[in-house]
Amino acid sequence: MIKVAISDAHGVVREGLHAILRCSGDFSVVGEAVDGASTLELARTTDAALLTLGLLMPGIHGLDLISLIKNENPALRVLVVTMRAEESFAARAFKAGASGYITKNCSATEFLDAARKVGAGGVYVSVAMADEFAHGLADMGSALPHQRLSAREFEVFLLIAAGESVAGIAEKLGLSAKTVSTHRTRILEKSSLANDAALVRYAVHHSLFEDDSREAL
Repeated sequence: MIKVAISDAHGVVREGLHAILRCSGDFSVVGEAVDGASTLELARTTDAALLTLGLLMPGIHGLDLISLIKNENPALRVLVVTMRAEESFAARAFKAGASGYITKNCSATEFLDAARKVGAGGVYVSVAMADEFAHGLADMGSALPHQRLSAREFEVFLLIAAGESVAGIAEKLGLSAKTVSTHRTRILEKSSLANDAALVRYAVHHSLFEDDSREAL
């Protein structure tokens, strides 16, 4: 039986994943977390083989949280369960240390398939996402502006688009305001956008926001 820990800011999601895992008979849920701090504490103390991780939560979150989880517990396998269905973001999640990536609109069967494979030491990406990866590799020359950003620039991009101030982004990411401002300047230059309002319009046009939250993690 595979031991699993669940991290997500939303109680309904945690309860739903718990129920699916319990009913399968293949998993034992040994812990839950609701924000960045409790997720890192769980990573430090759990004997789980697998952590299912929602990326939008209070405190430390997103790609930085994946990296910190792996620093705390390198053996813990991370399966990202998120609303973001974009291959460029999935690629960044894998680079940060995730071993699986699925979206929250997947079926219970696919979620269990992913959990089994990642929990057993494998890597999982949905067929639809795999097609996106293949398309992206075959068409690198026509990548959208946001797909050319570095992982950090992309994270700052999403936070600006979600309405965060420079000071707020600096606090969330543990950076100086000057560094965030530098990232902002580079983002606008690389994206050929004039200002933050144009950046928000771009994010809306390309559906880079998380459903119901105007955040994209």
